[in-house]
Amino acid sequence: MNAPVILFVYNRLEHTKETINELKKNHLAQETDLIIYSDYYKNESDKKAVQSVRCYLETLKNGFKSVELITRNENFGLAKNIMEGVSEVTKKYGKAIILEDDIVTSPFFLTFMNQALDKYKNNKKVWHISGWNYPISETQLPESFFWKTMNCWGWATWDDRWSEFKKEPKKLISTWNKSDIYEFNVEGTSNFWSQVIANNNGKLNTWAIFWYATIFKNDGLCLNPTTSLVLNIGNDGSGENCKNNDIYKNNLCLKVPTLPDEVIVNVQAVERIKDFYISSKLPIYKRVINRVIRILK
Repeated sequence: MNAPVILFVYNRLEHTKETINELKKNHLAQETDLIIYSDYYKNESDKKAVQSVRCYLETLKNGFKSVELITRNENFGLAKNIMEGVSEVTKKYGKAIILEDDIVTSPFFLTFMNQALDKYKNNKKVWHISGWNYPISETQLPESFFWKTMNCWGWATWDDRWSEFKKEPKKLISTWNKSDIYEFNVEGTSNFWSQVIANNNGKLNTWAIFWYATIFKNDGLCLNPTTSLVLNIGNDGSGENCKNNDIYKNNLCLKVPTLPDEVIVNVQAVERIKDFYISSKLPIYKRVINRVIRILK
């Protein structure tokens, strides 16, 4: 049985329309149950936009095996909405594919996700399937690979893995040592740990960093396609946690990537992602030079 798709929406009508229209083009769309969680408006200024999204969603009749619309009667916020929604659906179906209202998919996205969910269902080393990857050179890389870090722009998991999810910033801060944090930050090339600190201080209220932390603590691995099967159209400043930034822009894969038989970290892919992290912190002219160098490698 195909995994259901959970779609989380709020107040972005055009983004939501584009996300759903592209999802309908997936080869497995008509064999897939779509479950939509619509959050309540946070303030009066968002009321009209939220209502517009809901009016559109109520017109959805075709394109999927079924469409279920769950409307919140109070504002959950993105983190709580996702944490509770994923828990509800995975408990019922045993697995799920998760999208937010700014993720545009390749027609092969659902096929890849379902194939991976089936192939690695009984391999407890695999915790997470991602539909997205960084814009890195694909030369001499397989079509998909494993690594330790979690991406949440179009993803999937199983109930027995998600049930281990915990959002406990204070516990992480008190129990992780410098070596743990260094590895969590992809050998110091990124700063994911700052999100844990910000959540603990009340400056952020997010969920994804704690799903990554859960996977990390359990020594789990995440599967990525080498060429992304999704595009994030929310990096235009319209989302709750999205900045207006296009450094993550990449090409969309127009085939079903083959899946690795061996469940081990692909060191070459990780090194290229580390290079991306490092170059993204540089001034723009150095970033361009580094990108040219990577292409020529």
